[in-house]
Amino acid sequence: MVDPKMPDTQIDQAVGAAEKNGRRSSFGILPIPQSRFVIWVNIALSLVIGTIGFGVGFGEGYLSAQQVILFGVVTAALLFLLLNYIAIIFEDRAAAADGETEAEAEHRRLRSRTLWRNNIVMVLAMSALLILYLLLTASIEEFRSIKNLIAFLVLELILLFAFKVSGYFASGRSAFIGLIVLGALIVISAFSIEGFLSAPNVRAILLFAAFLGIASVGQTMVALLGGLDLSIPFVIGAANIALLSLITAGVPSYVAFGFILVLGGAVGFLNGLMSYRLQGQALIVTLGTGFAVAGFTQIMTSIGSKFAGNVFGVVPGWLSNLAAMNGRFFGMKFPPTIVIWIVIAIVMIVGLRMTSWGRNLYALGGNRGAAKLLGISELKYWVACYVISGVFAALTGALLLGWSGGAFIGVGDPYLFTTLAAVVIGGTSLLGGNGGYGFTVIGVLVLQVLTSFLLGIGLQYEWQQFIFGLLILPMVALYGRSPHIRATV
Repeated sequence: MVDPKMPDTQIDQAVGAAEKNGRRSSFGILPIPQSRFVIWVNIALSLVIGTIGFGVGFGEGYLSAQQVILFGVVTAALLFLLLNYIAIIFEDRAAAADGETEAEAEHRRLRSRTLWRNNIVMVLAMSALLILYLLLTASIEEFRSIKNLIAFLVLELILLFAFKVSGYFASGRSAFIGLIVLGALIVISAFSIEGFLSAPNVRAILLFAAFLGIASVGQTMVALLGGLDLSIPFVIGAANIALLSLITAGVPSYVAFGFILVLGGAVGFLNGLMSYRLQGQALIVTLGTGFAVAGFTQIMTSIGSKFAGNVFGVVPGWLSNLAAMNGRFFGMKFPPTIVIWIVIAIVMIVGLRMTSWGRNLYALGGNRGAAKLLGISELKYWVACYVISGVFAALTGALLLGWSGGAFIGVGDPYLFTTLAAVVIGGTSLLGGNGGYGFTVIGVLVLQVLTSFLLGIGLQYEWQQFIFGLLILPMVALYGRSPHIRATV
């Protein structure tokens, strides 16, 4: 039996061996016809019939939403398998009639399996979108409209286009797909939600994207080295309450602000040093450090107070103007935090691509052994990236204080998942050496526009988590299949 995962360059050798052995291989659990046209016709028929059954199930009224979803998915899957089996039977008969040899048959099946492997990410993404649409339709009665059905079909077509066209890009495939999806989300949201492109809503999207983008700087840096920083949300929360506590105690606000950034860098230094000494344990080390920092900050700020994890006080006007929704930038109603994020993004993108420091960082993430031979200090870069992560996490916590006007230890909790999601959806590899902050910016904007869209149609936070998870799966599969990643694992 020939391994279906072998590279195309080895298929001819496999065919020769099959010819010598005089055996035909079975097509396995998942049959894949030779004809691409037949495959797509089978997929289309399965989805159409499954969707019809889905609608009929709800029309009957006596089935639960869960039963309708289950029956619809099972029907589509079984129908797809059946149609493929039928197609293969007819292909085999046609091939036999034409005098196809055993080796030619094996070669045909291998080519079909290669076709499936090359399109698996696209199938995952389109399937995830289909599952999402079915769940939304089942759960929200207002969502069951022709307008939303059309939007779903348009998104599916856009995904198909993005994946097919992205194959022509040698690098940055995930970024291209992300940009296409971002544009599609903006267009569909503008047509589906009244006032989506209004100035206040665009300003809100950019402001929350700025918070997430600043928090994701450090996560991107450590990811390029093959690490993770799970202390980010804890540092954000600790910086949030520690800053207001210092200001309330009489420390000048600017001094307190700078001191908080230094403390964030110190936490990052500790994370970097310990995770370097305990190679392969960055996840556990940073998680433990995060818990310790958050707990210690709550202890210190709650001494003499019954409000543990909360600090009450007056936020300085300059900090409120910096991050509040009604903040002004040179007289314009534009929160300066957005400008800060734009400047940071430009510096990060240019610095990573155009400086020797950035190139060394990519070299370490791509191949540590080779980088060491070139004299690049892994310890220096590893610790530096975690220091940067700590500083930007603390900066995010300080800016969130200006936005909210009050301090809360749990303000950073949503950023544990979203910083990772932004990095992954953007296309930066968690294995190191591939991606960059420009990719993360795309991921941040996709997440924020999607969040605004979901809120606009009335979905709660748990739905957002579920949908973000569905987004991550195909993106992980996408960068995990790139030549760079396959060469390192």
